[in-house]
Amino acid sequence: MVVQGHDTTIPVTLDEVIYHTRCVARGLKSVSGRAVLIADLPFMSYATPEQALHSAARLMKEGGAQVVKLEGGAPQLETVAALSRQGIPVCAHLGLTPQSVHKLGGYRVQGRDPHVAEAMLKDAVALEKAGADLLILECIPSVLAQEIALALTIPVIGIGAGPACDGQVLVSYDLLGFTVRPPKFARDYSATHGAPDKALKAFVDDVRSGDFPQPEHCFT
Repeated sequence: MVVQGHDTTIPVTLDEVIYHTRCVARGLKSVSGRAVLIADLPFMSYATPEQALHSAARLMKEGGAQVVKLEGGAPQLETVAALSRQGIPVCAHLGLTPQSVHKLGGYRVQGRDPHVAEAMLKDAVALEKAGADLLILECIPSVLAQEIALALTIPVIGIGAGPACDGQVLVSYDLLGFTVRPPKFARDYSATHGAPDKALKAFVDDVRSGDFPQPEHCFT
């Protein structure tokens, strides 16, 4: 979405994701250390389990993805299970799910309502049982993210979900200071560390040390 200049992720096609994934896969060959390549299933490329299997196969065979990511809770359980049965690693995504931005009424914090929070916790547990290998939580209260992380055995990665997650992720354009109005949960590492490689390393170091996120990056 950001790289292509779109306002949402909705226009992005499967062919475009395959192209970008293939580029990243080539770049990873020159990277020392361990890295896992996760590719998003774009909007309406996984409306049914059968379509999801076809789309995931293309991401892995043509793009070189090692894990596929999809958004949503209970409605995606059958799809997650179908992918898992075929040996396809799955990353689930709850909270602010960008492909549902119009349904959610914009990019806003999710899970503040107690009923929504309870449903999200149940969805997270159900997704793990269905076969999800990791979970991304986006833009939710830190307390809720902690509760979900404690309830699961799979890794939980946060973006605007507080410090209790097992790992953190940021949009590269936010991290590198390219975004005019970055979200509350982002930190501009280029402002303090300059070159992109140094900024990215500083982000990784801060996540590992627990220095990021700070309270000002979190939601209540």
